[in-house]
Amino acid sequence: MSVRVRRVYEPAEPEDGVRVLVDRLWPRGLAKDAARVDEWPKALTPSTELRRWYHAGEGSYEEFAERYEAELAADTAAEALDDLRDLVRKGDMTLLTASKTPERSHATVLTRLLEG
Repeated sequence: MSVRVRRVYEPAEPEDGVRVLVDRLWPRGLAKDAARVDEWPKALTPSTELRRWYHAGEGSYEEFAERYEAELAADTAAEALDDLRDLVRKGDMTLLTASKTPERSHATVLTRLLEG
């Protein structure tokens, strides 16, 4: 089973498996039908404070990843993460994000945690 990260604006592909939107806000300009999102676990998204801190350029990606992992240890987020782990065991999964740099986003942190 594999987990991959793609931009939500890219067309769905058969090998996507379960498509999981991992952003707190719905992507701008994207119709819900076009996105083909299967799951949207908002409990797994970075807090507003952490998102704003990171996007303001106040810290490194490594520090962001560390703070985000700490947020994921909270009860609600940990439970949602376990639910995604169960889905990954059943088949392929694609984490969807609107981030212009998905490789330096929270989606990459989630991928590592789901595969690890």
